[in-house]
Amino acid sequence: MNHTLFHRNFILVIAGQIISLFGNATVRFALPLYLLNETGSSALFGAVTACAFIPAILLSPVGGMVADRVDKRKIMVLLDCATAVLVLGCALLLGRAPLLPLLIVTMMLLYGIAGAYQPAVQASIPALVVPERYVQANAVVNTVNAFAALLGPVLGGILYSAWGLTGVLVLCGVCFALSAGMECFLQIPFTPQAKTGGLWATVREDFRLSLKLLYRDVPAVGQGMLVICGMNLFLSAVLVVGVPYLVTQVLDLGTPEVTNRLCGFAQGALAAGGLIGGAAAGVFHRSLRLERAGNLLVLCAAAVFPIGLVLLLPAGPWVRYGVLLVCCFVIMVSSNIFTVELLAFLQKVIPGELLGKVLSVVMTVSMCTHPLGSGLYGFLFQLWEGDEWGVLFFSGCASLLLGLGTRKVFRQSGD
Repeated sequence: MNHTLFHRNFILVIAGQIISLFGNATVRFALPLYLLNETGSSALFGAVTACAFIPAILLSPVGGMVADRVDKRKIMVLLDCATAVLVLGCALLLGRAPLLPLLIVTMMLLYGIAGAYQPAVQASIPALVVPERYVQANAVVNTVNAFAALLGPVLGGILYSAWGLTGVLVLCGVCFALSAGMECFLQIPFTPQAKTGGLWATVREDFRLSLKLLYRDVPAVGQGMLVICGMNLFLSAVLVVGVPYLVTQVLDLGTPEVTNRLCGFAQGALAAGGLIGGAAAGVFHRSLRLERAGNLLVLCAAAVFPIGLVLLLPAGPWVRYGVLLVCCFVIMVSSNIFTVELLAFLQKVIPGELLGKVLSVVMTVSMCTHPLGSGLYGFLFQLWEGDEWGVLFFSGCASLLLGLGTRKVFRQSGD
């Protein structure tokens, strides 16, 4: 194993991630925005977004199990190829098939593939770098994710306004194909595991081992995952649904072409915060302590209140938009530092042969409340039309209570 961080195989993983995640972020931005432009309904937007998360939740554990038992390079190549075919197929069917079923199926498959893909990427890090480099490697991966998420929505908003949805889909399909080609040259050490029985017996045993480690061997992590479920329900979901809805339907910032671009910039502010957070975690990795990580979640929750307050006060649309951008940035800086800390902790305490399984369970638990949250906030924004500040205050209060409880959990883990 190479003791340097930026060696050939790690660089190839990162390069493939940049290309693939750029396409993924752009498609995830363009498809829901197209639906919102066509219907103007926050409830429908939230429902479709909720449906999209379901396959990711179901397939993430499968992806973790496969990541532990199959060559990770083959997983990455196969899934990137499948995504290229999916996106290009959607481009061909656009205008020829019913819009709503087409978007739902495409988004569900896209999120499902992503749910199976990420465990392979995360589980490959211990195979490529030494333990002393785990925090830095995770910081690089998360920074790359944030960088791709930053460029995806911003350029996606510009390209969507100029070329329409079909042009965006074709470009992203090419990105996925390029990523698959680059990953063919990867070399990731892999030792096949012995089979323990049939498929379902293997699945049950993998889940048993993962849950035992999370909730008995390292209980602080299991407790933390339950709290993160609540944070995803009350905080992450309000950003997923609320940011596009507020920018395109509420703030009165101009024509649809203008608001589409501004929505891209708002998503870019979220990604820029993630980029800075990942970079900060890499630079200051020696001073990060998991027992203080709960404070970062409290800061995320507190940053929701200014967005609601500026909607309640008699402020101009551009002032409201500026506050939205700043708060989104702060939320993502804090949440990405937290993510880097937690992933590094997991990679240190989980045995290598269980890493993919346990990480997939962590991702599944973290994502399981996304569909409920997306549906909830789509309904609430529709119900409280004209009083959107109330939805944001509700989100902020619930998230703050959960964040304060989380501080106790992670402080105990440092004792």
